[in-house]
Amino acid sequence: MHIREGGTFGLAAALLLLMLGGLPGSLRAQTDCAEGNGILDMSLPKNMTAQELIQKFTAEESKIKQARTHYSYTQDVLVQTLSGQAVDGQYHQIASVSYDDKGRRLENVTFAEQSTLRGVQLTQEDMDDIHIYMPWMLTTEELPQYNLTYAGQQHVDDLDTYVFHVEPKKEEKNQRYFQGRVWVDNHDLQIVKLCGKSVPDVVHVKKHQPMDIRPTFVSYRQVVDGNWLPAYTRVDDTLHFQTEAIHLREIVKFTGYKRAGTGAIAAKP
Repeated sequence: MHIREGGTFGLAAALLLLMLGGLPGSLRAQTDCAEGNGILDMSLPKNMTAQELIQKFTAEESKIKQARTHYSYTQDVLVQTLSGQAVDGQYHQIASVSYDDKGRRLENVTFAEQSTLRGVQLTQEDMDDIHIYMPWMLTTEELPQYNLTYAGQQHVDDLDTYVFHVEPKKEEKNQRYFQGRVWVDNHDLQIVKLCGKSVPDVVHVKKHQPMDIRPTFVSYRQVVDGNWLPAYTRVDDTLHFQTEAIHLREIVKFTGYKRAGTGAIAAKP
């Protein structure tokens, strides 16, 4: 997301970075990664090593990613800018999403209102966040790109989970990655929650080149036909630029999952 044309751009930014638990409260993003979490138990997994656990759950994630291509669903995207607690701009779009027989994503917009967002405008990277990183799946194929650090075990809502820090090993040019934390159900060995952002941000820019920085989001999944599929994402973050800060709120819903030849199945947060 970058500053709208006519606003302040081409500036060296003081960017608020995501450091899960590592920054003073006054500097943390507003998106609440800890909501619904119990106390973190740092004990190791039973009956397997952390590395074996990683291999198992990324294999399950590969299956989930493939399974999702056999569904159609509704994608509802609401993005708002705020002044204090009041909404001063909004973008809202609803689309029907499906996949062709080669697994390629197809999108049919069924509702779209004129954007009135103040100070920022959506970029292709924002769309990638919605399509790829908010519903992100850490598959066996993507695993070599990331460093995973086992953090412990944690009760999340009514689930018992394993927790991992995730960060890219190396940021290749023109490539984007997820950075943050994932919670893996200890029974199904599938990701049920993730909190973080896509990286890298474009901060050090040339004159007249807009900065492009990403908000922190928290995403949840819902069981659909025995699979944990993306259901709901929330953003409440402030994007800090040198001369101004933009308060941003987003809600993205993935609902009405319908497998070929079956009725719709609701996925709710």
